[in-house]
Amino acid sequence: MADKVWFITGAGKGLGYFIARDALRAGDKVVATSRTVDGLAERLSAPKGSLIVLPLDVTGADAVSEAHDAAIKAFGRIDVLVNNAGRAQLGWFEMIRDDDVRRQFEINLFGAMNMARAVLPTMRRQRSGLVVTISSVNGLVANPGGSIYSASKFALEGWIEGLAEEIAPLGIRSLIIEPGMMRTNFLDPSTARQGDLKIEDYAEAASAFQTFISQANGAQENDPEVLAARIVAEASSDDPVRRLLFGADAHEWAGTKCRQLATEIEASSARA
Repeated sequence: MADKVWFITGAGKGLGYFIARDALRAGDKVVATSRTVDGLAERLSAPKGSLIVLPLDVTGADAVSEAHDAAIKAFGRIDVLVNNAGRAQLGWFEMIRDDDVRRQFEINLFGAMNMARAVLPTMRRQRSGLVVTISSVNGLVANPGGSIYSASKFALEGWIEGLAEEIAPLGIRSLIIEPGMMRTNFLDPSTARQGDLKIEDYAEAASAFQTFISQANGAQENDPEVLAARIVAEASSDDPVRRLLFGADAHEWAGTKCRQLATEIEASSARA
């Protein structure tokens, strides 16, 4: 479909920004939302009438509904929803406060659900649409220091896999994105949070993990601009993939997990 309308959360920076930029360059219309939108319209530099920029916290259902209504008023339809807004709560589980755990799920899972509840009625009326869910390879694989982040992404993927089957008969497609480590500010101390409760049993391992994150920040091997271009291309494909792993690290970790599962399933069957 030419001249698609995109609704993108977390479009103020990183992957969300590049998706918005590339969709506009492709001649599409974009609703770019972010908690902070200062200067975003100027940075995207879109042709007149092709962009609206809205402040949005996806954890507020009323705010999400109002943003959806503004998008429909401006463009009349929504063809692609990109659930990109996210948060990185890192650290050992027992060192993370309960409020931080719940905040992680409010943004990564319930925020995406809020967006789906607002946008899917429009897509159902259209009998068309694409829901793009920005997950992570950590929606398939969990590691020490990432238990809560992975928990939110595992839940996100479980929800969207089931939802995808529910909406497919209505002409609405689903695309799950599972990147490896990307060069965005996602691991920056201003964005990523570490558990701050002190537990001596975990002190050495947690300190080593924080050092790893600090060294990885800005040195990740995967380019978000390349992934953004892939997503925009998939949105226009007649035969799009339903799951897109991005990066050699993502493919390696996912492959290892699949082989591990196959081994465990075989071992379980042998004991039946």
